[in-house]
Amino acid sequence: MASAGTTRPSPYLVAGSSPAARRHVAAHRIRALAAGTTGEAAMDVVSEAELREKGFMGMRKTKLVCTVGPACLEALPALARGGMRVARVNLCHGGREWHRAAMRAVRRLNEEEGFCVSLMVDTEGSQLLVADHGGATSVKAEDESEWLFTSKKTDEAHPYTMHVNFEKFSDGILVGDELVIDGGMATFEVTKKIGNDLRCKCTDPGLLLPRAKLSFWRNGKLVERNFGLPTLSAKDWADIEFLIAEGVDCIALSFVKDDNDIKQLKAYLSRRSLEHIKIFAKIESLESLKNLKDIIVASDGVMVARGDLGVQIPLEQIPAIQESIVTLCRHLNKPVIVASQLLESMVEYPTPTRAEVADVSEAVRQYADAVMLSAESAIGAYPQKALSVLCAASERMECWSREENMQKLLPQHQLAIALPDRISEQICNSAVEMANNLAVDAIFVYTKHGHMASLLSRNRPNPPIFAFTDDANSRKSMNVYWGVIPLHLPLSDSMEDNFKKTISLMKSKGSVKPGDTILLVSDSDLNRPCAAASVFQSIQVRLVE
Repeated sequence: MASAGTTRPSPYLVAGSSPAARRHVAAHRIRALAAGTTGEAAMDVVSEAELREKGFMGMRKTKLVCTVGPACLEALPALARGGMRVARVNLCHGGREWHRAAMRAVRRLNEEEGFCVSLMVDTEGSQLLVADHGGATSVKAEDESEWLFTSKKTDEAHPYTMHVNFEKFSDGILVGDELVIDGGMATFEVTKKIGNDLRCKCTDPGLLLPRAKLSFWRNGKLVERNFGLPTLSAKDWADIEFLIAEGVDCIALSFVKDDNDIKQLKAYLSRRSLEHIKIFAKIESLESLKNLKDIIVASDGVMVARGDLGVQIPLEQIPAIQESIVTLCRHLNKPVIVASQLLESMVEYPTPTRAEVADVSEAVRQYADAVMLSAESAIGAYPQKALSVLCAASERMECWSREENMQKLLPQHQLAIALPDRISEQICNSAVEMANNLAVDAIFVYTKHGHMASLLSRNRPNPPIFAFTDDANSRKSMNVYWGVIPLHLPLSDSMEDNFKKTISLMKSKGSVKPGDTILLVSDSDLNRPCAAASVFQSIQVRLVE
């Protein structure tokens, strides 16, 4: 095993990896197929290879999410080898048959090839003020050119015309207001109202893309309007039934307004005994910012959708808002994904800008649980290269943080009220402090539902967290937690039996050696339901013999 602090790049984590790495992956796949346990493998093939190559302290903590699109559907195995932990499908783009094919391709990765990739799907939501020029590609809006924005539908494109998806889009808009496309891709001045339509003059030329998002500004402030549309439309509810049938692991709820949106969907899933499907709230509007804490508390996690958010707030506010959301999510023990335009230039070019790499590194420095590729992987020309940049940048920032001794415990707010839950929190807080101070090689946690793993992750420890569970859904739900490597393994009530079993497993893979120090954290009685948790948690520090 590589020594602690090893930081050389792993060939297993880069798409198009070395022949030796590919042989290792192929051998693992053959063994799994022969055993008939590929879908329930104790450790996924990528984590095993990374651990073997880099050692405990060299493992990357920040999780990587890739949006699946036409550009990467055939490359999904390469992306999984490259470190993709969550595959995201966005229902805003493509038809149902394409979505079904994409989701089933992700499932095959796990069932046939020994990966453990979670499947996240975004609802379409009630997207207001989306416009289209009727063409397949972008159209340039020239300076001083005159355009008509109309809700009237036609079967063909008309020059200098944008068709808006909502009939009352011009209600409350005045002559002289600014119309901003996609947060600043182009800007217009409203020169005339014609019924529900707007005649506008281009004041800041730029590109008009299909399904461009519109916002209106007056005296430097967003013109806020409430059209009363539900967060979950009739189409969204039909899509949710479709997602349930396809076995999705996580639903990312678009255009969340308040916590009631989350509670409504979670109650529906609970009635169907589908609590294992996690709900992530997409923070992408002023309304969601106004109700941020309540939304985070109600959800299972958060996605900071900076692209759509940047349409509604001044661009210079985005960095501070991102950091405040990441920090609040850590306080409330909810995983957070930083998304949108991380490596936007790589949609067209094989190398990112230095500013984009700095942006990725800043999200990692803030200890976001995950960073996400959107268009870069879905429609970009270089999805595997984009993922390798994301991987390298996050690894380097994590290493620099350790080297500079910047990894300090965040003062934690108490979450729990009941005594057993408070004990769980304190045990995990203390466990991470012990792990850092003693410089242990790894943390092992034995958990039924993943709660103790999340509490450990919340503290961002130096060593990696190996979370052992006998519940397949819990394993998938832990895929987005910072620093957590979830493993599927039958567990017993005996801490000693579990430790012997896991050490034997890790030794068989060459992942631990005599002399390694492991900190063990035990969840509540593993055979009791979560609601009946009692005071059985414990911490031990063990030396591998």
